[in-house]
Amino acid sequence: MSMDLRVEKTRKSIINAFIALRAKKPLEKITIKELCEKAMINKSTFYSHYADIYELSEELETEVVISVIQTIDHSGLLFENPEAFTRALFMAYQSQDSLIQILFSGNRSSQLISKVEKGVKELVFREHPEYREDIVRNVGLTYAIYGSYFAFQENRHYGQELVVSILGKCSQYAASFLLLNEDLS
Repeated sequence: MSMDLRVEKTRKSIINAFIALRAKKPLEKITIKELCEKAMINKSTFYSHYADIYELSEELETEVVISVIQTIDHSGLLFENPEAFTRALFMAYQSQDSLIQILFSGNRSSQLISKVEKGVKELVFREHPEYREDIVRNVGLTYAIYGSYFAFQENRHYGQELVVSILGKCSQYAASFLLLNEDLS
């Protein structure tokens, strides 16, 4: 077995053990000792991959956020068709839902939306550098990303498709308002 394959198998073992533990308890309650026992590795092996539990969690959270953002890599949609952008964003969340529910539970819950907002803004600003200092577009982006996410979380019991449809319409109305009132800044 090659060294790279062994390293990758060990990494997967650590991640699987971490996700299994994280599904049952808060991040700060997971110990390196129990993680290593579950992954069937020794502590030095863990430390050769990660500095601590928080670095491991941060890496996995970042991978989920990157996956969400890559799925919606149509930042132009945000201003051209906010309704389609909102739908794409929620489809991206849904594709990662089980990991999101585990990794971003408890005191980590606000991290997902914060990281997604930062990532989407960077995507938009890369395509439209002139928007970086545009207060109307910055407020609009933050509103669209945070507002739709929390509205979805609070209302998902009504049915995902219906809630996403309503949020898409809200995004469309909000974008129309912002474009009509660009002189607000």
